[in-house]
Amino acid sequence: MKAWGVLPEDVRQRLKLREWDHSQHLRQRLLGGRAFPFQINLCPPTGKQALDNMERFHAFIASWRDWPNQAQLQWKQRRYLQLGEYRVPSTLTIGSIQELIESLGEGAKRRAKQWQQLMAPILGVNQKFYAVLVKQLYKLETLSCHDASLIALLLPQLKQGMGHQCYLRALPIIGVDTKFLETHQSLISALLDEVHGGEIVRSGGLVVWLGCIDMPKDWLWVRPLCAETRKALGGVSIMKIPTETLIANPLPGECILVVENEQSGYALPELENTVAVFGGGRNLAWMDADWLRHKKIIYWGDLDSWGFVLLADARKRQPHLVSMLMDRETVLLHRDRMVEEPEPYFGLPDELSEAEQQLYLELRDGVYGNTRLEQERISADHICSWLSGWFLKKTIHDESGPLR
Repeated sequence: MKAWGVLPEDVRQRLKLREWDHSQHLRQRLLGGRAFPFQINLCPPTGKQALDNMERFHAFIASWRDWPNQAQLQWKQRRYLQLGEYRVPSTLTIGSIQELIESLGEGAKRRAKQWQQLMAPILGVNQKFYAVLVKQLYKLETLSCHDASLIALLLPQLKQGMGHQCYLRALPIIGVDTKFLETHQSLISALLDEVHGGEIVRSGGLVVWLGCIDMPKDWLWVRPLCAETRKALGGVSIMKIPTETLIANPLPGECILVVENEQSGYALPELENTVAVFGGGRNLAWMDADWLRHKKIIYWGDLDSWGFVLLADARKRQPHLVSMLMDRETVLLHRDRMVEEPEPYFGLPDELSEAEQQLYLELRDGVYGNTRLEQERISADHICSWLSGWFLKKTIHDESGPLR
């Protein structure tokens, strides 16, 4: 049998679940997409239901007599056999967002008051911002009142092209720090996009619209490994540069030694006419640089499935590279230092040599017990021995092509 007698606490729970805590429905109510008024059926009982549970019947009526806004309630006069006439609550009508808030109680009132306080300075700049602030309601709620005031101060200052090829942190703005702009960039972008007819999105984002330079990213370590290459780089012994800079600026030296992990880059000995690039991990985009085609390239990665995936990616970009210490001899010499690879790759990477592919499969399948030998666990003498042999072979044969 269908339940009867919806109580005020039941209504509040339903409103909270379906309207207040439901982010999409709440935004739609605030923006008018989910229209007011709407009604809730309070399911008054039939005569038999009331007679079967008189205590509940009287409690149902009494609870709605205490409802603070009686104008929202529709009462109906009903005659019940054996009970007589009763005036019972039939439906509750919620006519506005304010009525919804009041129906939900003090928590909702405090939240709505917070919205008003946070929105007020921003809407003082432009009323068009209201829709954006509602759509970004949960970001808005993370702000303090001081933050909201800073956004209101900042918005009128931001103009298209004002960056003049400077970084975002160097924008000439008054009264607001540029870290604040960076921190709240997504909300500020959405607000500006509203008043500028979508220009920010069409231009490719706030940084582009402002005319600022993108912040450097995907950093790599560069370490010249001999006196000549250090001199060519202005005497620095090590430096960190972004991918874009490395692609556009050829490194000195005949040989480039690419090392997957940062710590292993510090373990390299002095090497004639060589520069090491290390610490990029999966960031191999820089290896598309045209100037690398004219260099001898050595690649050294972890001995695990992902290490060989990265080797294959590097060789796809520069087919003439040779791998370093990614061989069975190295695994057998350091077998007791191996560990399990947490999340191995199970495909079969392209661009591997026959020997590399076979070792990849052996490692993946656990032939050596564990499945991973990290670069950092390889003995220093073994590293130096491999490099000495490679450079000796290079000198004897004076090769102009790849060494394999």
